[in-house]
Amino acid sequence: MDAGRADGVVWRNRALTLFDRVSVPVAVCDVYGLVVLANPAMAAECGTTPGRLRGRDVLELFRPQETGQVERIAEALRLRHRSRYQVSVRWRAPGGAERFGELTADPVSDSVDETPTLLVMLRVRGESAPPEPKPVRVTSVEGRVLALLAGGATTAAAARELGLSKDGVTYHLRRLSARWNAATRTELVARAYALGVLAPGVWPPEPRPTETG
Repeated sequence: MDAGRADGVVWRNRALTLFDRVSVPVAVCDVYGLVVLANPAMAAECGTTPGRLRGRDVLELFRPQETGQVERIAEALRLRHRSRYQVSVRWRAPGGAERFGELTADPVSDSVDETPTLLVMLRVRGESAPPEPKPVRVTSVEGRVLALLAGGATTAAAARELGLSKDGVTYHLRRLSARWNAATRTELVARAYALGVLAPGVWPPEPRPTETG
């Protein structure tokens, strides 16, 4: 390897190290918007690793708010214009919050005749809280069975309280266990609280007033 090539490799490695350490989300994309290289900060916005972003469409990862913006940029790139382009975008953060901001794309190439690659930077402007999950809907009988079970009732006691046979209570418990993939009654109660079927902080346990009959 001659000295010129060796220097080139050294500087390339230094540039990649700097690229990875930059705290701003940055990616290199081809002219069609497919990710060629992404730094950890960009990957973190998508809840993944840089390698898993390779080949992904940057405008699928970060949704444009105005279709016209993207169309104008695509036309400008076809005409080999070298301006800086901005697109307003929204995306889902790993924690579930909806974030919004701007993608800035700078065409980069060694000559004006060469098809450019795009240096893409993401600026986060803010976020909105994730929506509250809607409670899973169960029938009124299922909700009452779960509430009695959470309160420590046996199958026989639940049957007496609800005017059902023991087999009837067991039938509802089996259906719920299959629906939620719960292996035990303890797990079934835990799932009922996690899914919002049973009201938290209430004793004796009660189903939320959202179930249908």
